[in-house]
Amino acid sequence: MAAVDYPSPVKFASRLKDGRALAEDVWSIYNVANLPADCINLGQGYMNFAPPEWVRKAAEEALDVVAANHYSHPKGRIRLRQAIKKVYDPQLHRDLDVEKEILVTSGANEGQYSVFTAFLEQGDEVIMFEPFFDQYLASVTFNGGVPIYVPLHPPANASGKFSSDEWKIDPKELRAAITPRTKMIIVNTPHNPVGKVFTRAELEMIASLAKEHNLLVMADEVYDTLVFDGKEHVRIATLPGMWDRTVTVGSAGKSFAATGWRVGWLIGPEYIIRPTLAASTRIVFCSNSPLQEAAAAGLEQVQERKFFQTQTAEYAERRKVLTDCFDTLGLPYTNPEGSYFILLDISRVKFPDDYAFPQSVLGRGRDFKACWFIALEVGVSSIPVSEFYCIEHANIGEVYARFSFCKDVDTLRHASKRLQNLKQYIV
Repeated sequence: MAAVDYPSPVKFASRLKDGRALAEDVWSIYNVANLPADCINLGQGYMNFAPPEWVRKAAEEALDVVAANHYSHPKGRIRLRQAIKKVYDPQLHRDLDVEKEILVTSGANEGQYSVFTAFLEQGDEVIMFEPFFDQYLASVTFNGGVPIYVPLHPPANASGKFSSDEWKIDPKELRAAITPRTKMIIVNTPHNPVGKVFTRAELEMIASLAKEHNLLVMADEVYDTLVFDGKEHVRIATLPGMWDRTVTVGSAGKSFAATGWRVGWLIGPEYIIRPTLAASTRIVFCSNSPLQEAAAAGLEQVQERKFFQTQTAEYAERRKVLTDCFDTLGLPYTNPEGSYFILLDISRVKFPDDYAFPQSVLGRGRDFKACWFIALEVGVSSIPVSEFYCIEHANIGEVYARFSFCKDVDTLRHASKRLQNLKQYIV
């Protein structure tokens, strides 16, 4: 039979390359499937414990309700929107309109993506602070946006424990990053992965620039229920003149240890929520119905159960297990004021030049090699922080590994015991 000449493969869209979507991402490299079976995973930010029993029970009960097994309104189930209003009204100092100012989304990430779809034109610029949550990059570029990077600067010559508050914005750098094409600023507080809770003064500075240049602000506040040591979590939407240009992002996954439920929400003025609803409706149509009911039950009861206060205390205990461990190692690390991540300075961790690293970490930052070495030789996985930077600023992130403490205390203690073996590799 004669050979058949097939046409060249259809070329995929350039946006996949621009958004790093085709590159082997850090989550794939440090996936449990690629590491020893007994390696303790402190890299990925998902919990190894279940949501609260009373929230899980609400999910089970919802499955027995016929209507909760079918499509919800694209805005989200009314019970959940009312529960969001109950929690956020006093925090935002507003009487939220559940029909016009609240939108339930399929996780916070889909909500953010829908905002970008609704508001970005080709070439519009979006400012993001580094290190940044890696999904921002693809979500911006897939929607025609251009990411503009402004780094948070860690303290110079830090030693031992230092506060996440010591990571600072340079106001001159932020102002210089704004151009006539700038459309939006993403403000992630509490911050992933630094754990920084932006101060009122910092948010007022950002707000002043947003108003001066007529910018939207995406306030990614998914870790808003995990703020430690009495630190004030200021919502930028509450600052003078900012409600009208801010969309606030929330997450049931982070609030109730239910990251796989993919239930999030957006809160903002009608002119932001309405076009975002139009985009979200075409992207997913609606979100998971029974788990919206469960999330609603959770929010309805958090005040009487004092759940968020109890949960924050539990996370503070988990944080202490790791910080005590890092204190004994004598390596500098960031003590987070919020979220559930700690950045450990690994610049003094020495590994052999001829160590058998996989191809996936070769040609990446030094932190990729260090994290791989620690995972295999110590048995605890972490995430290299240079992944959350642009190429020009990756040297800032190369110093750090991100460890998650959203695990049960026994797991963290076991990991801490293993991490003591890191001492032999510190120079």
